Amino acid sequence: MISDEKGSFSIDLSGIDAAHKVKIEVPCYENYSVSVQEFSKQNSQKIFLNEKIKNIQEVKLVPKKLVDKNWGVNTKTKHVMYSVNPQFRKEDFLGETALEFNASKRSKIKNINLNIASYTSDKPVLMRYSIYTEKNGFPDKNILEEEITVELTEAMIKDGTFTLDVNHYNIWVQGKFFIGIQFLKEFEGKINISAALFRTGFLRKFYGDWEKVTLAAPAINIDVKVDKNGKNVKDETSASEENLEGLIPDISKYKMEAANSIYGKNASVGKFLKLKNTDLYYEIYGEGEPLILLHGNSGSIKEFYQQIPALSQQYKVIAIDTRGQGKSIDTSKSDFTYKIFADDVKALVDELGLGKVNIVGWSDGGNTGLEFALKYPDHLNKLVTIGANAFPEGVDGRLFNNMKTQLQVLQAENNPEKFNEMRLVKIMLKEPNISNSSLRKIQNPVLVIAGENDVIKKEHTEMMAKQIPNAQLKIYKNATHFIPFENPEELNKDILEFLKK
Repeated sequence: MISDEKGSFSIDLSGIDAAHKVKIEVPCYENYSVSVQEFSKQNSQKIFLNEKIKNIQEVKLVPKKLVDKNWGVNTKTKHVMYSVNPQFRKEDFLGETALEFNASKRSKIKNINLNIASYTSDKPVLMRYSIYTEKNGFPDKNILEEEITVELTEAMIKDGTFTLDVNHYNIWVQGKFFIGIQFLKEFEGKINISAALFRTGFLRKFYGDWEKVTLAAPAINIDVKVDKNGKNVKDETSASEENLEGLIPDISKYKMEAANSIYGKNASVGKFLKLKNTDLYYEIYGEGEPLILLHGNSGSIKEFYQQIPALSQQYKVIAIDTRGQGKSIDTSKSDFTYKIFADDVKALVDELGLGKVNIVGWSDGGNTGLEFALKYPDHLNKLVTIGANAFPEGVDGRLFNNMKTQLQVLQAENNPEKFNEMRLVKIMLKEPNISNSSLRKIQNPVLVIAGENDVIKKEHTEMMAKQIPNAQLKIYKNATHFIPFENPEELNKDILEFLKK
């Protein structure tokens, strides 16, 4: 709930667990937190916040040692975006997005730049900027001494960028910090913020817990004054990003819908299978012949939110969070391989006594499905791959180069908290390694699916379908790598028809 200009607000707490907390956050003041039970004792009350007190050390500037630098995400793509749409879901619209920075030398922030791909609004859009310290890899405390808000209009966006001059705020940073952006009032329209593919961003719903988003990061970059010997490996590396326009569409709508579905967090059907170094999480829906769903890299069960309802009407759907992803936390220190993922699937098949199964695998899930077909053909009935590849060179070169840069950044950081993230990037660069002769050994019926504009090269997809003896091929016209999101009805129909033949 956001207060009016006078600080007044009303809130309906009926039906809310009395043990939950009511939190009030105002820049320059200490956070206020109290249980719902205590807060509800008075229908009308005044809340007094304590002003933050901070001792500021004296700063001596030596101009000749300070140089201008720009850190962050500079892309202006119109194909990879964060969408700000009040009409979609209010609680998501009022959320906050942030990007991580790392200044090895004491630095002063001059400008905060936000690259905006498109802007449509019936009135100026109220935005708030925050700068957070880091704790356990996530944004923590807001360091600003006063609130920074802006009423953004289209005229303020120059050449796709809105530049906010913060030089007079005297903001000095060192070490890891985050810059967050939040939209505070509803408006009629939509704003799309450019984003960089496969860089880590951070999101949270209205003052909820922060979550990492490894698919893309918002195009926030900053102009700073920094000691000429200062070095920021992560942000300086970002300048070498590949042009990825046309490869990845705006999928923020689907991501929000997936996150708000029951799938991937359904306590009534969710279970864990304890294996070596992992507790494998899965959910089961429907009855009938078993059908296993395998998601893509860094994904989870919830991304099949448009497939599970349709497929579970005719099949016993077993949706799995792959090792090290979703709720399946991996504790090993070795690299991931698709063969290991296939072994995990086989272990679950045995645990559930399923005998033969069908598999639908999207992206990395399709790669796992291919490895399962090679290693456990007697336990596979039919396989559907969506945007899968037989070897790394099958991936579009621009994306492949971008992933190589991302891995170099992660290795340079050598951050233990990002070890799992590094493994997930590495597996896409190193695997799978399925030869043509191996593809020809697959005797199970396989439906090979990809989008016309997929990140998997079209000729690679066609090669796979040609090499697999009992394969069918379908290229979805005008579709990308995200067919389960973009073409759910057509995909569900194709899967069901293929499995019934």
